[in-house]
Amino acid sequence: MPRARRRALTVLVASQTLGGAGMAAGITVGALLAQDLLGSTSLAGLPAALFTIGAALGAAVLGRLCQRFGRRPGLALGNGLAALGSAGVVAGAAARSPALLLTALFVYGAGTATGLLARYAGAELAPPERRGRAAGTVLFAMTLGAVAGPNLLGPTGALAHTWGIPRLAGPFLLAAAAYTAAALVLLIRQRPDPLGPPRPGEPHDATAAPGTGSHGPVRGGPGVVTGATVMITAQLVMIAVMTMTPVHMTGHGHTTQAVGLVIALHVGAMFLPSPLSGLLTDRLGARRVAVAAGAVLPGAGLLAGLAPPASVLLPACALVLLGAGWNLALLSGTALITDAAPAGNRAAVQGLADVGMSVAGATGALVSGLVVGTGGYPVLAAAAAALALAVIPAVALRSARR
Repeated sequence: MPRARRRALTVLVASQTLGGAGMAAGITVGALLAQDLLGSTSLAGLPAALFTIGAALGAAVLGRLCQRFGRRPGLALGNGLAALGSAGVVAGAAARSPALLLTALFVYGAGTATGLLARYAGAELAPPERRGRAAGTVLFAMTLGAVAGPNLLGPTGALAHTWGIPRLAGPFLLAAAAYTAAALVLLIRQRPDPLGPPRPGEPHDATAAPGTGSHGPVRGGPGVVTGATVMITAQLVMIAVMTMTPVHMTGHGHTTQAVGLVIALHVGAMFLPSPLSGLLTDRLGARRVAVAAGAVLPGAGLLAGLAPPASVLLPACALVLLGAGWNLALLSGTALITDAAPAGNRAAVQGLADVGMSVAGATGALVSGLVVGTGGYPVLAAAAAALALAVIPAVALRSARR
């Protein structure tokens, strides 16, 4: 990579590390804050719902803004929105205002869409033969901050308490500072803009105006459809199984510590293999890696469904495979979309693909509860495995033949 683009990728990695620390706040204490202010356990899922809806809207809007004005202002604005939402959460907690808290969580969710959109910027900074590794590096950087963030729950809670703010709002103080720093890093240091002129071999319509392309305002070639289908299917399968695994385990007498360990291993497997998945995407090709994801995800579903209820090891192995398969699908899909989308509407197409992922995640979370309630956890795991096996390899192989 040219020196200037390598430096720009380093800046992007730094902003992602900061953003990851901010994103951990919502995952760690969002539901607890809502439960505390609303006084109802049944409404504790509202933060996750608002976060998901906000992320879907944020991905669409930020994708459009990146297409019109460039990655640097678009990603910086996203981080700024997340910082504003974090500050609003702190204010809502301090004022004991549920309305302000929930509104701020929606804004926070919209801003955090930047975390996944940034992987496209990493791919655009690299030449085609290194796009997978660049996107994987950016995705991995977010993990570093996400791991560090929850470990600061105690210190940030103590700081909030000294300022007369509820302890649970402490992580959002960290999030506000981290996202503000990420926005400033991008605005000041991100040069050149990742969404710059296309390099040789890239799809491009020289006559296209910003926000449009040779395939219309929000469309691309077959590779775009393939990449989006792979990512959306993997998101649906992963969220469905992951959401119900804690319910299944606690229903069979497992402790919250055991459940927490299994979920922690799963989250680690979702992001930590990113550099390796990116390397495989570059070396083997995005479609082959997508086919591999379509084999790993069904294996994870089958293992989860067949694991004895008393076991902790087998569900942990299943969720590690689930996270790794999702990671393979995400990076292969990212490479397919980045290669196929015309330069004139690339960022808008990428934003819509991430909207599809958010909707798929919300659908998976909703449907999984209904399936487990009527048929049980093994039925859910088997259905998820069948969906991944039926859709992802077929779409990837058909695209390769075309």
